[in-house]
Amino acid sequence: MTVLATSRKHIPDILDCLAQLSNDEVPTPPKFANQMLDILPPSVWSDPDLKWLDPFVKSGVFLREIATRLLAGLAEWEPDFEKRRDHIFRNMLFGTSITEMTGLVARRSLYYSRDASGEVSVVQFDTPDGNVPFVPAFHTFKNKRCVICGASEDIERGENRENYAYSFIHGAYPTEELKDMKFDVIVGNPPFQMEDGGHGTSATPIYQNFVEAAIDMNPRYVLMITPSRWFAGGKGLDKYRDRMLNDRHMQHLVDYPKLYDGFPGVKVRGGVSYFLWSRDHNGPCTIQTMWDGKPVGEPVARYLNAYDVLVRRNEAISILEKVRAKGEPTLESRVSSRKPFGYPTNFHGAPSPTGLTDAVKLFGSQRVSWVERSTIPLNDAWIDDWKVFVTRVQGTSSAVETMFLGRPIVGGPGTASSETYLVAGRFKTSAEAEWYAAYLRSRFARFLVSLRKSTQDAARGVYSFIPDLPMDRQWTDEKLYERYGLTDDEIEFIESQVREMPANAQVVDE
Repeated sequence: MTVLATSRKHIPDILDCLAQLSNDEVPTPPKFANQMLDILPPSVWSDPDLKWLDPFVKSGVFLREIATRLLAGLAEWEPDFEKRRDHIFRNMLFGTSITEMTGLVARRSLYYSRDASGEVSVVQFDTPDGNVPFVPAFHTFKNKRCVICGASEDIERGENRENYAYSFIHGAYPTEELKDMKFDVIVGNPPFQMEDGGHGTSATPIYQNFVEAAIDMNPRYVLMITPSRWFAGGKGLDKYRDRMLNDRHMQHLVDYPKLYDGFPGVKVRGGVSYFLWSRDHNGPCTIQTMWDGKPVGEPVARYLNAYDVLVRRNEAISILEKVRAKGEPTLESRVSSRKPFGYPTNFHGAPSPTGLTDAVKLFGSQRVSWVERSTIPLNDAWIDDWKVFVTRVQGTSSAVETMFLGRPIVGGPGTASSETYLVAGRFKTSAEAEWYAAYLRSRFARFLVSLRKSTQDAARGVYSFIPDLPMDRQWTDEKLYERYGLTDDEIEFIESQVREMPANAQVVDE
């Protein structure tokens, strides 16, 4: 909706002023909602027979902006404004709110009244909810977890309190009256995550459940915004990612990698993106990157399943293809899994080797300690190797990540680590270990990590685009650029994305 203005003062859109209410109640800014609606085909705004659904209404912004566009687009079909408005609100626009409160807000946005049957409602319905009810639903628990959304039993807090069993994915909406209705366009901003155990210590993504439920209804179009973590990783998202990458109905994808770019003030690590799924489309997906609210380069049409993850930057594709064309093995086979020696992150040994028979230096979370070799749970044979340790978690709260890996630590024989670190490589000589650490410090290697790393987690999988080269020399960026025939533009792109890591990693033990 256009912001109103007078000659003396500016009146903001009230929906621009709504803050995040909770982890699952993040209202979509009106400007952003309209950018999403812009990628729908123009014909939808002049078709009076379409039925629109927002199955997770928060502020009501999508339904409000859709109504505004339909009121203009259907003017020729029905010149009488009141008749046109009545048809749109009664027969075309539907939704369900995620909580009772958001239902009140949404009806106020759409009908100008929280009571759709009241006198001030622009269209008077028979019930206060109109076409935007809050429909209660219930979890189905098994082994203390909801089998549908994964919520813990702790989420149930008694009658008359929110249980966050969203009706669209728990079989309560569309309601009995609407169960046979064919929705043509499903649009919105689904809840992103469910807190594990209700304690805020970790969260499980749930947005994929809403996306899949919408696609399974087989409408003409699905238009949704979600976190972009599914491109490369994320808890419980492997099957979802496989489905989305191989779905040829994906027509457009607009990606916002920069933190806070999509939702100002809301930290969604890995950024957000919105997509248009079109039932009648069967081909490549057009991908556009946005930065500071503006497009970066031209959109590129490509198939999403070219790799096992979605490479989000179009400029990266030519670089990756040149690297993979050599058919070299990758570092994924070198890098250890989590807990390389069996110790959890919070484990620490003795503060000194005094009194230990066969002391091993243990690199742990923010400190070095000592353990008896005979007590190390796993991979005793690795202790005698030269090793390169890299932190499992790397990233900051800054809006743009530029390092992608922590500084490699070269550890000689007699060293081990807790789960804080991965063993990125093991070698027989110090020279090989030092050259390998230098390789991981290169912009080239960390750029390839960035293509698979969407969050702070730098697990073994993020190394699987990096070629496993012989450690018989120190590989500099210049040598690597030459080896893979990168152009000046490709080199410039790498160096614009990855900050230099000074070559001062040192041998910490021999």
